[in-house]
Amino acid sequence: MMDRIISSLIDFRAFANSFLSNYEPLALLLAPLLTLFTARILQSLCLLVHDNGLKPTILGFLITSIKMVPGVKGYIEAEKQKVVEKLQSGSKSKRDGWRSELPKEGLGAAVIEKLKQEKSNDVVWQGKCSGTVYIGGSESEGHFSLINEACSMFAHTNPLHMDVFQTIAQCEAEVVAMTAALLGSKNKSSGGEICGNMTSGGTESILLAVKSSRDYMKAKKGIKRPEMIIPESAHSAYDKAAQYFNIKLRRVPVNKNFQADVKAIRQQINKNTVLIVGSAPGFPHGIIDPIEELGELAYSYGICFHVDLCLGGFVLPFACKLGYPIPPFDFSVKGVTSISADVHKYGLAPKGTSVVLYRNHDIRKVKTIVLSVTLYRNHDIRKHQFVAVTEWSGGLYVSPTIAGSRPGGLIAGAWAALMALGLEGYLENTKAIMEVSKRIQKGIKEIPELFIIGRPDMTIVAFGSNDLDIFEVNDIMSSKGWHLNALQRPNSIHICITLQHAPVVEDFLRDLKESVQTVKENPGPINGGLAPIYGAAGKIPDRGMVQELLVNYMDSTC
Repeated sequence: MMDRIISSLIDFRAFANSFLSNYEPLALLLAPLLTLFTARILQSLCLLVHDNGLKPTILGFLITSIKMVPGVKGYIEAEKQKVVEKLQSGSKSKRDGWRSELPKEGLGAAVIEKLKQEKSNDVVWQGKCSGTVYIGGSESEGHFSLINEACSMFAHTNPLHMDVFQTIAQCEAEVVAMTAALLGSKNKSSGGEICGNMTSGGTESILLAVKSSRDYMKAKKGIKRPEMIIPESAHSAYDKAAQYFNIKLRRVPVNKNFQADVKAIRQQINKNTVLIVGSAPGFPHGIIDPIEELGELAYSYGICFHVDLCLGGFVLPFACKLGYPIPPFDFSVKGVTSISADVHKYGLAPKGTSVVLYRNHDIRKVKTIVLSVTLYRNHDIRKHQFVAVTEWSGGLYVSPTIAGSRPGGLIAGAWAALMALGLEGYLENTKAIMEVSKRIQKGIKEIPELFIIGRPDMTIVAFGSNDLDIFEVNDIMSSKGWHLNALQRPNSIHICITLQHAPVVEDFLRDLKESVQTVKENPGPINGGLAPIYGAAGKIPDRGMVQELLVNYMDSTC
């Protein structure tokens, strides 16, 4: 038997040598190298198609090829610069008088008068902005005055020094606990271990939740090439998180109701998926994603599920109590592992205050090693935040957020807002803004040229038009002093309703009706308007070019 095997090998050797003798030695040397090189190119191409899809890959290749044509790249750059200058809309002239060096002599107490003088040049925003300022009334009285005083009392404090500023440590813990109670921590189905901390805003809350999920899934499943799946209506903070934490982002279209498409998300889940996302509601259209279905999906695959309640956190719990038909959205939903909720929006706290919450001990642990401040600072999902127990010479450094030092004054302001308003205050405010939302929806439906995007669940109303350029309507509204948000996919604009709008709702509807009529009678962009740019940005197939435009604009503003 062995002899036959040896004989076969000898025959094969003779045959191979005879066959290969017909080729040059150099060809034999280069053939495997070229084969390997070709295989690597094909592998890269397959990965590119897998990551981006066939159509975007082909489109990207074609656009890159076109840019290589002599003269084309220069023409594109020139056109991009025109758009950037249009976006600036005269802001360069405003910056001409800006100070670039310290004054030789300080102004002392006179700096307050200087600030008042500069502030008087700001645009009138009261009741005119989509979102932006959520507190009602005047800046100098009522709730405004109250939180300003609370902030100033603790403006010098830093919760990093919890042994010194114990009041701020307590305020933060209580804000977290009260927010958690609103979002299901008292419900038995939540597990009784909800924990978290305050952050500088919704973006930081989302960043921390994403990092915690990534590191938790690495510890739990050994995932080293993490991916997360989000609907295209999800906030752009997830794009930041993907870049910061080296996570592949899969963004999927929404369904016909402008909600996260559960089926499409399920199809994207693979062995590297660490997180899926839902919003309650989504920023663009004010529509709540199917949180229960997404939670069930996440639980069945053993992956994390973050709910973005940055807008809804201090409205939906009270809307439920008031009897509005709100679907489940918080930790009472099985599968929800983290939540972000902004206190500085409908919580009516000072700007720069948000809360990130985790379902249990495990996810928070990896966020970082966090020394205990209160009961809410020693749990596991949050372990995966940021730690700074390092081999540096400064000793132990404890910080639960992306930022190191944090403004204690803002924490005190948030605490003051929650305590000043209480349950009854938030119920009253929620009823007021929900009624304004219903009135605005009714008013828009009475304008035949407009239609509402989907069915808004809360206090954001997005609307578009099949008859007019909606961005031209937005420009006319801007000329009347309104500051609304322009949206894409589909082209539309929205208003995020606040207490500031309650006294001016009829003014808004009147101006909107007049703006539609103006565009209908005189279609075409107005001088200085941004409608052509918004419209073009939505049609540019190369999204990389749109990103370059925005980066160039950002670079020109500082």
